[in-house]
Amino acid sequence: MNDEVYYHAFLNRDRLIHIVDADPATCEALSVLFRLEGFQTTFSLEAGHFIVSLERRRPDIVVLNLRVGEESGLGLLRRIKSMRTGTPVFMLADYPQLEAVVTAMKLGASDVISKPIDTEHLLTVIRDALRRDVHLGAMQGGRRPVEVRGFSQLTPREREVLQLITNGQSNKEAGRELGISPRTIEVHRARVMEKLGARNTADLMRIVLTS
Repeated sequence: MNDEVYYHAFLNRDRLIHIVDADPATCEALSVLFRLEGFQTTFSLEAGHFIVSLERRRPDIVVLNLRVGEESGLGLLRRIKSMRTGTPVFMLADYPQLEAVVTAMKLGASDVISKPIDTEHLLTVIRDALRRDVHLGAMQGGRRPVEVRGFSQLTPREREVLQLITNGQSNKEAGRELGISPRTIEVHRARVMEKLGARNTADLMRIVLTS
């Protein structure tokens, strides 16, 4: 184990990540990933087990699927956020779901990550969330104010597109409303994301909603 890995493991040793996903393979794979980083882990395959566990010990991070069996992960996200503990929640999506992503970000999710999971990205955003927690403490509602750099650089059309995106409209719906093609909307969306420093739609939603 090199010094950097040992250092991360030392810092993470008291941190608990709770994984909530109806797929046992996902839970087991993520558990191994996080334990290699030195985290403590536990997982739940259904909502009831997670709720009981939540009452026993508050996790430092929750990785929660948008759908847990017959239950909506969004309902569980609301429950976690209503506790006002500041616990970062990262949502997993089995497939792209723009409307659910928008809702999750509005409810305070730290990020929404689609399967197949980019494990390096997941580890990076989890480390960032824990680093903010260490330096800033739990913030009201689990959010940290973010300055929207680059907003002044947006053209009037790009601002219109940004507004429609944050309202959850698809490229086709936004194009119909603005009288331009979905492809043109996609070009504007890419420019907006570049100017605001967003890596993906979920990142863009977080920047806007927490600003």
